[in-house]
Amino acid sequence: MLNHSGYRGKSLAFLQKNNVRVGDVVKVIADSSYSGILMPRYEYSDDEHIVLKLKSGYNIGLEIDKIKIETESSTNMKKENLPQVQVDPKLPKLLLISTGGTIASRIDYRTGGVTPALTAAELNAAVPELGKIANIDTEVLFSEYSENLLPEHWKKIAERIDSCIRTEYKGIIVAHGTDTMQYTAAALSFALTGIPIPVALVGSQRSSDRPSSDAALNLISAAKFLVESNTSGIYVVMHNSINDDEVACHWGTRVRKNHTSRRNAFQTISGSPAYIVKNDSIEKNPQFNYVKREYTPRINFDTRIALVKYYPGLDPKIVDYIISSRYKAIIFEGTGLGHIGKIMYESVGKAKKKGLFMGMTSQCIDGMVSMTVYESGRDLLNLGIIPLFNMIPETALVKAMWALGNSKNTEEMEKLMKENIASEFSD
Repeated sequence: MLNHSGYRGKSLAFLQKNNVRVGDVVKVIADSSYSGILMPRYEYSDDEHIVLKLKSGYNIGLEIDKIKIETESSTNMKKENLPQVQVDPKLPKLLLISTGGTIASRIDYRTGGVTPALTAAELNAAVPELGKIANIDTEVLFSEYSENLLPEHWKKIAERIDSCIRTEYKGIIVAHGTDTMQYTAAALSFALTGIPIPVALVGSQRSSDRPSSDAALNLISAAKFLVESNTSGIYVVMHNSINDDEVACHWGTRVRKNHTSRRNAFQTISGSPAYIVKNDSIEKNPQFNYVKREYTPRINFDTRIALVKYYPGLDPKIVDYIISSRYKAIIFEGTGLGHIGKIMYESVGKAKKKGLFMGMTSQCIDGMVSMTVYESGRDLLNLGIIPLFNMIPETALVKAMWALGNSKNTEEMEKLMKENIASEFSD
């Protein structure tokens, strides 16, 4: 049954009768003639059709009662038959770490959904252009959708990167799911402050086996960026438009995923990307200024932080629950310049008395928190809430986890939160 994955009933009998297996290159005669690879089907599909992947990359379904089929050649789809990557001693070395996500995914023909399937080695072999840019070592750190990643995963990624700092690697690619990539980018930016080599988190909005996939160009551009940009730090490298014309390199603490499915879903907040990679050039944003620091890795995170988005009707008991649950800090996502309603004031006062750090960010996509403009903002300042400039709420949350994890007390944490560690806010 492995050679007929997902096929059953009439379609299975049809394939067995014609001695055709999944992975074979076949010719199908229907209203027209088609050539392609016989693909698996997901287990909930009917038994009236077969699926063919054409040379264009698109799949078509064909009704078995209306076609004739014959094998043109037999293809072994096993991983061990991947082409070997040629090593060029003249090229620099990069490390590609796979953590999972759509960039390392294929269609799951059991359910019809996208599932983690590709290893880092498969990604490398599937994009031969990478071998012309650098010699790329690959490893799988874990294989998870990014919504399943936790701060403990951030720590493992940071520790693995830190172990490579004094090696011959010129840079590191982290293949990562896009849904929480901005969180991981921020976490690495704080944990590896002053890192002397560039690190590119790379994702894909479309799975690698789709013809519209952005995986290949993102990977190629990331490799080119790491080798040629002569920079350092943590970046998110993704399409800059819906076309295959340029790729943006976003600073790790200033990036956000702003669209569910577009290939240019990621945007730099309060500015433009740090670099743009085009076919023959890498353009640096003249306003981007990377301040070099001494490399001081601090790879600890404490998750006793709550991110609270204020809205009309929010029950202040949520803050009371956070206090009783022994959390150490609250990051508020306030309205406008940094406000929350009067109904919250009493609970905020309780949190202050219990020694919780409280920081204010804004729900607005862009702009500075400014809590001295209106009376309500000044009231919140008096209650102990600290304005966090134009820090992105998600970045502020991650920074708070990092600051608490690397502090002896909330006073030390507050000092770190006010310090511009990794260009997370504008001076």
